[in-house]
Amino acid sequence: MTDATHHPTFAAIWQDAPPARDFFAVQGLPAPRPDQTPAAYFAALPAESLAEAAGSATDLSARFEAFLAALARISSDAPAVDSLTVRGGHGKDGRPEVLDLTLVPGDVVALAGPTGSGKSRFLADVEWLADADTPTGRRVFVNGQPADASRRLAASGRLIAQLSQNMHFVMDLSVGEFLLAHAESRLLADAAAAAAEVTALANELAGEPFSTDTPLTSLSGGQSRALMIADVARLCASPIVLVDEIENAGIDRRKAISLLTGHGKIVLMATHDPLLALTAGRRLVFAAGAVAAVIETSPAEKTSLAALAAADARLSALRDDLRLGRHLHFTRETHDHA
Repeated sequence: MTDATHHPTFAAIWQDAPPARDFFAVQGLPAPRPDQTPAAYFAALPAESLAEAAGSATDLSARFEAFLAALARISSDAPAVDSLTVRGGHGKDGRPEVLDLTLVPGDVVALAGPTGSGKSRFLADVEWLADADTPTGRRVFVNGQPADASRRLAASGRLIAQLSQNMHFVMDLSVGEFLLAHAESRLLADAAAAAAEVTALANELAGEPFSTDTPLTSLSGGQSRALMIADVARLCASPIVLVDEIENAGIDRRKAISLLTGHGKIVLMATHDPLLALTAGRRLVFAAGAVAAVIETSPAEKTSLAALAAADARLSALRDDLRLGRHLHFTRETHDHA
């Protein structure tokens, strides 16, 4: 992105930086015509508009160029994560947690263990970029360094995206309006196309389809989760993604994980689902609030994924029959694999 002097018209500026339109609304200025250049626009502003904006044409032009420069910095300031390291703290019983885990972009790690064993706390420690200041005493390092205490909240907001078990919208927007706003905030050249792609992907994940006109507040829990997974996969710049029990969302969970891991992100997912756990390269096994073991997924386990996927497909078909009011039909094969 360059400053206004390098754009022949506002149409080119809108294409390159859609949020630049906000400058004129904030300053109380009339909207420029797409075919105007910034120089011609500011030179032609009437005296009342200049008085309303409290500045000369030269001042306003300089402000606009500074605004474009700020947008360019935001656009280019994508967080770079070469590694994420988690060093052990202690369990609920106070015993030391023997853990020195380093992940790099593209790594997928499953968190396994009984309910209450510490999986969600581990995700919270990563989200908080813990520095021995959470109940577990863990430390989290990004690119080998602890996060600066004064910047941790801001840093975690840019670095980490979290998909929780329960997700519902409260905004009075349609799906399309929400996605378009997010796409434009990412300064995408074709925000409308990106929003349409996210909607299509979300409908591949969700059991019941929805459109861009559907109000966010009318989406079911599963539809909301599908929308946010597609949004994180396609629009979110965060290089670290935390997922809490995606199998409870009523969506195509394997496709969801495939979407999230296809863009070089570090993914940590808490799950009770063996199919998802074996999709990961490693799994952390939790007990008493601590990581009790780190297990590499073996070649034999990877081979078993095909059989697990086939059994899961049969179970999913039975669920669909039940939801659609069909009679359930059991074959000998169904019983053999039950």
